[in-house]
Amino acid sequence: MTDRSDDRATTSAVRPYVITGGRADAGGEPLSWESLVVAREADRPATLQPEHRTILTHCQGLLSVAEVSAHLGQPPSVVQVLLADLIDWGLIVTRPPIPPAERADVTMLRKVLHGLESRL
Repeated sequence: MTDRSDDRATTSAVRPYVITGGRADAGGEPLSWESLVVAREADRPATLQPEHRTILTHCQGLLSVAEVSAHLGQPPSVVQVLLADLIDWGLIVTRPPIPPAERADVTMLRKVLHGLESRL
C-alpha cells in the first residue's frame, strides 16, 4: 500500500453540500455567472476553507463567476455560496455584468455614414 499525500481529499472528491456547509443558496440575490469578482488586498483569516483560499488565489485579477467555477471544478451554485461568504467577510469585491447595449437607431447610423461619405 502506497501513501500518496497528493491524492488526499481534493475539491472534486468532496461533495458540494459539504463544501457549502449544507447551504444550497447564497441567502440573497445570487451572483450572475457574468458578474466579475476580484480579491481585495486584505489579511486572510487562517480559518478559511481550502476552497475559499483557492478562490482568493485565482481572483487576483477580475474573473467571472463562471471562470471561478471552472477553476474550482465545482458547479456555479456552489461557487456562488462560497463567493457570498467572501463578500460578507470583505475579502472579495464584485462588479455587476455590463448590460447589453441598446440597439442604435439605423436611420441615425445611415445619416452619419452619408455625412462621412460626403466628406471623402
